[in-house]
Amino acid sequence: MTEPVYIQRLAAFLPGQAIANNDMEAVLGQVGAQPSRARRLVLRSNGIRTRYYAIDPHSGAVTHNNAQLTANAVRRLTTTDWAIDAIDLLACGTSTPDQIMPGHASMVHAELGNPACEIASLAGICCSGVSALRYAMLAVAAGVADQAVATGSEQVSSLMRAGMFDDDAETHTAALRQQPERAFHRDFLRWMLSDGAGAMLLRRTPAPDTLSLRLNWIEQFSFANTMPTCMYAGANKRADGSLKGWREYDSPQSAARAGAFTLKQDVRLLNDNIANVSFRDGLAATRARRHFSACDVDWFVPHYSSEYFRPRLAAIMQDIDFVIPESRWFTNLTAVGNVGAASIYLMLEALVASGNLAAGQNILCFVPESGRFATAFIHLTVVAPRQQTSAFAAHAT
Repeated sequence: MTEPVYIQRLAAFLPGQAIANNDMEAVLGQVGAQPSRARRLVLRSNGIRTRYYAIDPHSGAVTHNNAQLTANAVRRLTTTDWAIDAIDLLACGTSTPDQIMPGHASMVHAELGNPACEIASLAGICCSGVSALRYAMLAVAAGVADQAVATGSEQVSSLMRAGMFDDDAETHTAALRQQPERAFHRDFLRWMLSDGAGAMLLRRTPAPDTLSLRLNWIEQFSFANTMPTCMYAGANKRADGSLKGWREYDSPQSAARAGAFTLKQDVRLLNDNIANVSFRDGLAATRARRHFSACDVDWFVPHYSSEYFRPRLAAIMQDIDFVIPESRWFTNLTAVGNVGAASIYLMLEALVASGNLAAGQNILCFVPESGRFATAFIHLTVVAPRQQTSAFAAHAT
């Protein structure tokens, strides 16, 4: 990068009140005649205790779409000395945009109503939020943008409501009984994912009155060249592992009847590969490029989808001689759930707000993606407020 780039502000927006495990099915709705058999099993493994849905728990109506969630997070960046009218680049990442077209960033810009600015919509799954951050970072570093906002967001609960599964459930009841694994893949994500949005303000100077995070580097790798599809929507898997997209069906109605629009994950493929491919292989590739060690890391911020994976990451660290004590790990998964592209934003915002950071500390973030397997690592340094740094320099002279 030609210039240092700092995250001056972080903000989070979580809709409504926290939803406890026992209330999830009442809010999302029951699919079929019986309560989900998978719910307790999935929740016992993932460790999530509460999450947030953009759904009114009484009426079942959607309270916020994705663009509205994102805009609310961006507005929370506002301070007495900074307003959204100053944005000259808005980069938005999500896996659940409200429509196929226009792009997600266009809709967020419209919600915000700020003056004309550059926008960028970054697609993907969990790594799309990192892609938005990287786009904004590189633009600020190159001098293309002076005040960039990056966002990560998800509004997935609307996809998980019972009505989205009715046609599939009715059409394939007999088949699902014969293939319980397929039923589990369809049901699994209902108890894993939740809604929310995060935003970051990037500039070429630290914040004047609060701690900032200097973006040292971001590394991203895709393993789609060797790995099959694991998490998908708008398609079904053929026997050979290829995807049949919804547009290959005779009509949207036939695609819906076939369950093409439901969000699905191959749980066995996930369990067998996400830790080794995204973490072990991704970290090896990152260390080969950046030449750093575990002793250089004060805080490890991993976006894992389930507490089930935490001991696996720790075991890999031990195996590759890259041990970061778990006392220096930070996550808020159990309280806010797995919010996909927003998770790393929500974790960093909570870590900064915790009061546990000190100037000079280094943070390593890990973000995996199971779509067709990808990974991202972010390296940050905590920086003292600009006023404090200036005062110290003046005193020293």
